[in-house]
Amino acid sequence: MSRYFNFFPKTPYIANTETEGVDTVTNLIARFSFEKNLKENENAFYKYTIKDSDTPEIIAHKYYGHSERHWIVLNFNDIIDPQFDWPLQTDQLISYIGDKYTAQGAANTTVQTGIQWARDIHNTQAYYKVITRTNQADGTVIKEQIEIDATTYAALGASTVVYTLSDGSKTSQAITKLKTTYFDYEDGLNEGKREINLLQSQFVTELEKEFKRVIEE
Repeated sequence: MSRYFNFFPKTPYIANTETEGVDTVTNLIARFSFEKNLKENENAFYKYTIKDSDTPEIIAHKYYGHSERHWIVLNFNDIIDPQFDWPLQTDQLISYIGDKYTAQGAANTTVQTGIQWARDIHNTQAYYKVITRTNQADGTVIKEQIEIDATTYAALGASTVVYTLSDGSKTSQAITKLKTTYFDYEDGLNEGKREINLLQSQFVTELEKEFKRVIEE
């Protein structure tokens, strides 16, 4: 991280108005951003799934040759705060959920830890109607989850219907229901952070030159 800020412009700062002493500090509000058309150009990046052991520095070292290039990984994916926008490791996630729901567990009729309360199926975070459509010719499956309220969930029954399309092919549609715990909810949010885009490595050298030019102006 230290080398990243070495390129940021310096600015005078009066730390003490009484002594009128002037310090030189790094201007941390300077910003560099990628062009939208580059971030949307599928030839410029490839998709990557963050592993439990990955950090921005590890990915940068592996794919860009140096851990100091972690800012490329973060900036290209609009990750402002790695502490909250980067997926937690499994043990960190469990600890986070346990701490977050401690009060609910303590207030339960049968006292539970935060993680026990979050995993308890009786503590439902959301209810869903699940529609699964299967093309019987090629086995293609399309699944859709629609959030519903508790009353609709209780009244919803499972069903399967087979439709014959205009071309003669058949598609089955199955209706089921699902309810998720608070652990499922938090785990889903965390897993949703794993899919990122990595800039192709051949662009890195020119990118660094442009970064230095922009940030030093």
